Amino acid sequence: MDSMKLRPSAGQLAFMDWEYGVFFHFGIRSFFLGHKDWDNRPMPAEAFNPEQLDCEQWIRTVKDAGATYAILVCKHHDGFANWPSKYTDYSVASTPWKDGKGDVVREYVNACRKYGLKVGLYYSPAQWGGKISFKEDREYDDYFINQISELLTGYGKIDYLWFDGCGSEGHQYDTDRIVKAIRGMQPEILIFSMWDPDTRWVGNEDGYAPMPNFNTTTDVDFSMLATEKEKLARAKFLPSECDFKMRSTWFDCELNEDTIKEADELMGIYEMSVGRGANFLINIGPDRRGLLPEKDVQRLTEFGNRLKARYGRALPFGDAEKTADNEWSIAMDGFSTERGEGEKANALVNRVVIREDLTDGESIEEFRLYANMPAYRSKRVCLYKGDTVGHKAICVIPTMRTGRITLEVTKANGEVKIRDIKAYYAE
Repeated sequence: MDSMKLRPSAGQLAFMDWEYGVFFHFGIRSFFLGHKDWDNRPMPAEAFNPEQLDCEQWIRTVKDAGATYAILVCKHHDGFANWPSKYTDYSVASTPWKDGKGDVVREYVNACRKYGLKVGLYYSPAQWGGKISFKEDREYDDYFINQISELLTGYGKIDYLWFDGCGSEGHQYDTDRIVKAIRGMQPEILIFSMWDPDTRWVGNEDGYAPMPNFNTTTDVDFSMLATEKEKLARAKFLPSECDFKMRSTWFDCELNEDTIKEADELMGIYEMSVGRGANFLINIGPDRRGLLPEKDVQRLTEFGNRLKARYGRALPFGDAEKTADNEWSIAMDGFSTERGEGEKANALVNRVVIREDLTDGESIEEFRLYANMPAYRSKRVCLYKGDTVGHKAICVIPTMRTGRITLEVTKANGEVKIRDIKAYYAE
């Protein structure tokens, strides 16, 4: 993919370092088990009453499991607002919860700030519920901007605004007006997927990034219902995000406990999302009590512990050093290619993590990894052939003993800069 290198913004660089986030699908659907998107089945606001709502339990749990950011569904396709919006009578203000004086968004944002997580808000631009007709472009855009304004001016700094394109196919939004309003209210906010995006959807809801996974793109997936990608006016640097579900559904957490993913599967998803330069975004649906279900908490905690055990501490190889025009190496202290010297400067390795310095844009398009032999240390063997690196490439290899690992970049778009190379051993 030869092209002009595009630089990421400071916000995009920070986003890629977030790596691991948690989605919370919670709202009126949490009280109507078995309902589906766009089924038009009534869900009266009177049913919403999460008597034990504890957003601190949500955020404390995911923080302990390693997450750095969170996203709350503020309004899903049904139109129900998780905050007391002045522009609809279908909100928490029309429910028995806290006598209509509650605000889920407020409690969630406060919890994120207490525990130091980046604050993300989800908003579905399209909806089937409510009195405002989605078919009336101008009137609906007014409603949309009014609600977004409440979210972006009433809760302090918001780090991430997540737009779900599902249902927006064919609707003509006044995108210039919408983007101007959002950027005016929150100049540093990152926008997911639509109109003036800073990040993009990976194109599936299974959590897996493709290979290669270029950050620079000219078209984006924006909806499960769309039959083709949306063409961008120009090429953009857009980091990808891999969203997926802990269970088989986004809501309905009381119906399908048997579908909770195993920790081993979550590790695989992590290594095929973050390990392919994308962000990992797992959904957990709080239950009707307003709490994360116990089984989901247990599984997320187990995953977090495994993640820390596997990648929390690298093997004692030195810093990456450039050893040729297109090669960088890391070596154990005392490593020597001479037989009989430095015999203990070897370690068992089965994962190598490469990070490209993306400050000036991404360069690596193809690479190889080599390891020096444990006895014939002047000779090396090819461990891995890969494509893009981007923010991070996790290279899973057969376990071997080595004292030096070398990255060779075999195809690149311009100058290559390496942030670091780390080696790990996972039992």
